[in-house]
Amino acid sequence: MARNDRAAALRVETIRGQTVENRHTVHAVVVDRAGALVARAGDPALIAFWRSCAKPFQAMPLVLEGVAEQFGITAEELALCCASHSSEPRQVEIVRALLAKIGCAERDLRCGPHPPLSEAVAEDYARRGVAMTAVYSNCSGKHAGMLALARHHGWSIDRYTDPEHPVQRRCLAEVSRWTSTPEAHISTAVDGCGVVTFAIPLQAMALAFARLSHAEAGTRTAERMGTDTFRLPAAALRVPQAMLSHPFLIAGAGRPCSVIMSGYPGRVITKVGAAGVYCAALMNEGLGIALKVEDGSGLAAVVALAAILKALGLGALPEQVSEPPVLNTRGETVGYLRGNGTLEHVNDAGASRQGD
Repeated sequence: MARNDRAAALRVETIRGQTVENRHTVHAVVVDRAGALVARAGDPALIAFWRSCAKPFQAMPLVLEGVAEQFGITAEELALCCASHSSEPRQVEIVRALLAKIGCAERDLRCGPHPPLSEAVAEDYARRGVAMTAVYSNCSGKHAGMLALARHHGWSIDRYTDPEHPVQRRCLAEVSRWTSTPEAHISTAVDGCGVVTFAIPLQAMALAFARLSHAEAGTRTAERMGTDTFRLPAAALRVPQAMLSHPFLIAGAGRPCSVIMSGYPGRVITKVGAAGVYCAALMNEGLGIALKVEDGSGLAAVVALAAILKALGLGALPEQVSEPPVLNTRGETVGYLRGNGTLEHVNDAGASRQGD
């Protein structure tokens, strides 16, 4: 079967009543551990900012350079370094414990405070008058990990968020390695929490997550992609293992990453990013997924990921992620979101077929 010239289209629709109110165009790609294209929708070469989906790879230096061993960083603390957490009490407690281990305080965090990502937590804190400080930022675990890296190497912790600081240069190098994208080809900007964020093709994002599944499988052999050889240190196992062992810490109660990972225990790593970016690793299948919703809708990205996981054979997810409701100000359900369109599956010979 010859490859179609026209790429498969995937979109998410917002339904109000019985009428489509909004359509969100989705670009998505699925690759295997060697970087070969498995499935796609839209443009797999689309360049987007990786945002918080990069966190597992920004945390990699902690396990690759002995930082975790030096400070006795636990699996829970390592999971929080990879998290976009909900600011729930247990999550904040773990970040504070990590800061104490490395001889830092909340005042050393350079991530700004914001309301919790969980509406329920935000309402609870507002009702009780809990003051939001930097440790409540959804990125406080990542920032604590970056401070740990600086402490380990004896680098200054002042302005550790600056692009030229050794911490940020080290994270850029790790992102380059896992995505097989030369540093010179990675555009950078400032993320919402103040550190560097990376603009790379969706296919490169998916490759990095496919390699995370390789790490979990425990394979130590090198992979060769053209002239590039990717060598997987055994220590890298600790990052996906921490994420899989503590799905609640990666997001929080009722949040999509935690719901999906708990629904497929030990089988899927999911990581949300801002502005409609979502990535996942399928551990048993050795696949990586990356998607970007053109208009930046985060809720549409959740629905798109659920649709892709279903298309790849993982089964249906709870409606709260596959078809989340649209509520009015009285809390009444007045509509829902749904995935629509096709994912183009590419076989080993490079041919393709359209599927739901």
